Amino acid sequence: MDKRKLGNSKLEVSAIGLGCMGLSSGYGPPTDKKEAIALLHAAVERGVTFFDTAEVYGPLANEELLGEALAPYRDKIVIATKFGFELDPAGSARWVGLNSRPEHIKKVADAALKRLRTDRIDLFYQHRVDPDVPIEEVAGAVKELIREGKVKHFGLSEAGAKTIRKAHTVQPVAAVQSEYSIWWREPEKEILPTLEELGIGFVPYSPLGRGYLTGKIDENTKFDSTDFRNNLPRFQADAMKVNQALIDLLHEIGKQKNARSPAQIALAWILAQKPWMVPIPGTTKLHRLEENIGAAAVKLSEQDLQEIENAAAKISVQGSRYPEHLEQMTGR
Repeated sequence: MDKRKLGNSKLEVSAIGLGCMGLSSGYGPPTDKKEAIALLHAAVERGVTFFDTAEVYGPLANEELLGEALAPYRDKIVIATKFGFELDPAGSARWVGLNSRPEHIKKVADAALKRLRTDRIDLFYQHRVDPDVPIEEVAGAVKELIREGKVKHFGLSEAGAKTIRKAHTVQPVAAVQSEYSIWWREPEKEILPTLEELGIGFVPYSPLGRGYLTGKIDENTKFDSTDFRNNLPRFQADAMKVNQALIDLLHEIGKQKNARSPAQIALAWILAQKPWMVPIPGTTKLHRLEENIGAAAVKLSEQDLQEIENAAAKISVQGSRYPEHLEQMTGR
């Protein structure tokens, strides 16, 4: 697979990475451990070098999974993980608030290194901006970790443009991770211009709209009771029925480009936006992994992109991406 550099950083990764959250949490019961390890090995063997995890996925279980599965390939891959949440001290599988105090960041880093079975974190993101801790202090704490060799690069997730600028003056930000896809284009307003100006890479998460842009989900789909999509406005039946127009568009473009699925067009669309964008679709299935990787070979011309733009402009996507209390934690 082709590789890309995240902005002006020297961090080079596969053009398509792998978001690993779904292997441990979020979309129903955790994947069988042997199957999950097999999938991670298959990803490496097919050219994926960029793996995304976080302390809160599981929680803790996802980092442990990657640590075990990817240890044999450690020097050939890039692992990104995150800090910024306070986990329930009672041990339940949930977070109870934000915490980006410098001493907490360092504690999380040390624990993550052990779970990941490594001596360095390639990319360490602040998972969500903590309004109680100045971003300059957060950047300073990560800067110290970089000096110590425990972290290689600093990242932010779902941060606003002003926060990105402030952090970047203290410690250069290698990458910003935010949700971005053909059905969630909010970053185009302020975030992407800021990143381009500052030379920061962009890592779109949920580039397939949490599975919706695969074309395999519709208003009749029933999710497992533990699947967090049950609580997302955009995944309510009425919204999904209206949003089918977007899937129809991807299907139509896919036929023209001989793509295997709407998902390949959705990923190819992101790859065609900027050379410093690296989407991280997640999956638990080998055939989906291969399908996603195959999107790197789908080339969209300027004319293709304009046709998609013109058609998409006529489609009004229904439903918020998060409930209000979670949306308030983004774009700070």
